[in-house]
Amino acid sequence: QVQLEESGGGSVQAGGSLRLSCETSGFTFSTYCMGWFRQGPGKEREGVAGMDSNGYTEYADSVEGRFTISKDNAKNTLYLDMDSLEPEDTALYYCAAVQSVAHSWYLLEQAKYDYWGQGTEVTVSS
Repeated sequence: QVQLEESGGGSVQAGGSLRLSCETSGFTFSTYCMGWFRQGPGKEREGVAGMDSNGYTEYADSVEGRFTISKDNAKNTLYLDMDSLEPEDTALYYCAAVQSVAHSWYLLEQAKYDYWGQGTEVTVSS
């Protein structure tokens, strides 16, 4: 049974930092593509960052240079380090997993992912 559980969300002021974690089980984590997605108030869910099994990464333009996706295969855990947070980053953040994607840009395509966590809330105040 595949499970993904996000943690690390919270409330911070603009300019602050947070680290999100996604603990996984039930699949061979090191061989899967992983992604972070978010859904802000009144917005559609969007891709934030993705990583393939080789460590290749993709970022949304809005977070490039501020967010960093990483993983620890020994702990079956995915991370998202978020720096220089802005009020526009306020959202429910989800991690997701898929065995593979055909193209690197699919790493930010939510429709390509098979497994999802429940999300962790991030609120950034100005």
